[in-house]
Amino acid sequence: MTGKIPDHYSGGGNLADRIARDLRAKGLEPAELATADFEALDEFHFRGRAATLELASQMRLTARSEVLDIGSGLGGVARTIAQTAGCHVTGIDLTPELCAAAAEISGWLGLSEKTLFLQGDATDLPFADNSFDAAITVHAAMNIAAKDRMYAEARRVLRPGGRFAIFDILQGEGGEMIFPVPWAAEPSISYLARPKEMETLLRAAGFKLLHSTNSTSESLRWLEQRTAGTGPSPLVPVTTRLLFGDGYTLMVQNQLRALRERRMLTCGFLCSA
Repeated sequence: MTGKIPDHYSGGGNLADRIARDLRAKGLEPAELATADFEALDEFHFRGRAATLELASQMRLTARSEVLDIGSGLGGVARTIAQTAGCHVTGIDLTPELCAAAAEISGWLGLSEKTLFLQGDATDLPFADNSFDAAITVHAAMNIAAKDRMYAEARRVLRPGGRFAIFDILQGEGGEMIFPVPWAAEPSISYLARPKEMETLLRAAGFKLLHSTNSTSESLRWLEQRTAGTGPSPLVPVTTRLLFGDGYTLMVQNQLRALRERRMLTCGFLCSA
């Protein structure tokens, strides 16, 4: 997986410098902020930090846990887990620019020793068998065609009994997606699975499926509140718009329509290795 996907998420480059510059222009010093303050920027998945905390609560984590975040982006999920569980989280992402920015933000927040961000391919993980106690992936598989290899690799690097938490966007029954959306400006890098297909893929990879959830209605309400400005204001006034520029407004509008028409679903799966 190379080329278009890293280009889509690179945000024009120099992300950490641009984030720091924008924060300071608004009178905020990056190193004086807290992990939760960055939610509108670095947890750019439906329901944000609340969804991450829900997933983490199901993963049986302790301070000794070694956790893998597959598709770690700007590192928000990894930092939330590292901070709240006290454990170490390794993030892997295909986009070098996201990995570099994630490491820089962790440095600002004093979490460099608890987080590590590596550039790599989710379908060919650079880790030995049985390396992690738990794994998580949040809004990443939409860009991955070879989901069978992705989940087989997740199973390979997990220790027996380790939990794998998944929260992703899936194909709904209401018709095909309308582009652009935040994970794809056009269809060639969008690969949405259907719920039943996900269950088949996870079981085929060797996982035991513990339970699944469909949070599409909650995601729609959350996004409606965000776009209407009726939800809580971001603590940090730098958001995911930084990554996607002027096209971000249309991406969000297309997501709203897709959720309302059930062209897309948001679903979670909890598995045991």
